[in-house]
Amino acid sequence: MTTVRTAPPSATRPGAGPAGPPPRRRGILRKTLAYVSLIAVTLLVLLPLGWMISSSLKRNNQVFTTPIEWIPREFRWSNYVEIWEQIPMATYLGNSAYLAIVITFLQVLTGSFAAYGFAKVRFPGRDALFLAYIATIAVPWQAYMVPQYILMQQADLINTHLSIILLQAFGAFGVFLMRQYYMSIPDELCEAARIDGLSEYGIYRRIILPLSKPALASLALLTFVNTWNDYMGPFIYLTSNDLWTVQLGLRSFVGQYQADYAMIMTGAVLSVLPVVVIFLFGQRYFIQGIATSGLKG
Repeated sequence: MTTVRTAPPSATRPGAGPAGPPPRRRGILRKTLAYVSLIAVTLLVLLPLGWMISSSLKRNNQVFTTPIEWIPREFRWSNYVEIWEQIPMATYLGNSAYLAIVITFLQVLTGSFAAYGFAKVRFPGRDALFLAYIATIAVPWQAYMVPQYILMQQADLINTHLSIILLQAFGAFGVFLMRQYYMSIPDELCEAARIDGLSEYGIYRRIILPLSKPALASLALLTFVNTWNDYMGPFIYLTSNDLWTVQLGLRSFVGQYQADYAMIMTGAVLSVLPVVVIFLFGQRYFIQGIATSGLKG
C-alpha cells in the first residue's frame, strides 16, 4: 500500500510561506520604493533653490531667521526692481550672455571638428595624440593658471573679454564627448562619401554634423552653463566694472562689515533664469546626447 504525500498548506497557498509575495507584488513594492527615493533626492536637490527664491522675497534681516521661514511673512517683490537700480544688472547679464554665447559657439565648433579628425580620419599616431590630449583633463587649472595669466599679460589682453574667450574656446572634454558620439556613426557613410568625391570638410559638414545634433546640443548646454557660472576666470582677468559678469556683479553686494543677502539672492535668481530656460528647451537633446555618447556602432 502506497501513501500519497501532500504538500503543506502553507506551500500551496499563493503568497504564503517561505516563497514570499508574488512577483507582481514585489515589482510594485520595488517601483514604489524607487519613486519614493527619487522624490526624496529631488526635494534635497531643490531645497537650496527653494531657500534662494524665498530669501529673494524677504528683507535683509529676515534671511537668516531661525527657524527658517520658507514662506515670507511679507513678499518684497520690490527687490526685483531695486536690484536694477543698485547695480548695472543689465550690463552684467549682457556681458555674461556675450561670453557664454561666443565661448559656446567656439567650443562646439573646435570640439566637433577636432573630434571628427580623431574619430573618422586615419593618420599616424592618432590614438596616442588623442590620449595625450584627453589626459590634460586631469591637470588642475591651478597648475597652469599663472602661465596663462603671464601669456595674456604679455599679449596685452588683461581686462578684455578676448582673454577669457581665447582661453576657453578650446576644451578637451568637448573633443572627448563628440568623439565618443562620432564613433557610433558607421564608418561606411564616410567611406561612401569619399568614393563619391566628397572632401573631408564636406563629410564633416554634410554628413557628420546633421547626425550629431544630440551631442552638439549636450556640449553646447554644458559649455554655456559652465561659462555662465564661471567666477574665477572673470575675477582674474576683468578689472573694469563695465566688463564684469553677473557673478562678479553680485559680489558688489558684499561690503566690508555686512552683506545684503536679500539682494544677493535676488540677483542669483535672475542669473539662474537664463540657464533654466535654456535647459528646458534643450533637455531632450541633452539627455539623448549623453545617453548615446558611449555607444559604438
